[in-house]
Amino acid sequence: MMMIKILIMILTLKGTLMAIEEPKYTLIEKNDTFEIREYAPYVVAQTKVTGTFDEMGKQAFSILFKYISGENKQRSKIKMTAPVIQESSVREGEKISMTAPVIQEMNKNDKKSATYSFVMPETFKLDTLPLPLNKRITLKEIPARTVAALQYSGSWSEKKYKQNEAILFKALDTLGIT
Repeated sequence: MMMIKILIMILTLKGTLMAIEEPKYTLIEKNDTFEIREYAPYVVAQTKVTGTFDEMGKQAFSILFKYISGENKQRSKIKMTAPVIQESSVREGEKISMTAPVIQEMNKNDKKSATYSFVMPETFKLDTLPLPLNKRITLKEIPARTVAALQYSGSWSEKKYKQNEAILFKALDTLGIT
């Protein structure tokens, strides 16, 4: 059986996002439901938040958006990237341009907390990113990895997330991928 990370990609502004930077990946396989992708290493700014699904999303986005909007030691802006990614682990100063994806990782043992991440533009490495002023933000390099990605458009809601997560897990189970 193939072991992969599960990602659900949310494209709420599909037309607008086409010009926004995305992390580099190689398409390994594509079917009607999902894609298997091999992502190159990338750097994220992340924060852990607690609350309801909606509260966590709003809280994390606010914290991370302030960082890329210049609330960092260098007062630098960072470009936003796309798409928004919600990553579930339940199953096994200088202004920086906003980037995507935004990653939400639900903590295995604490369903009321999650870690959200903004992917930083490719031009930044871990040691070149502006240091955050907010102690709740950590900077981290994500190693190369293989993921199953499901894209959908529409609103960001817990109901829609769970529906699409179930679709992805069912498709992966059918193919014997865990």
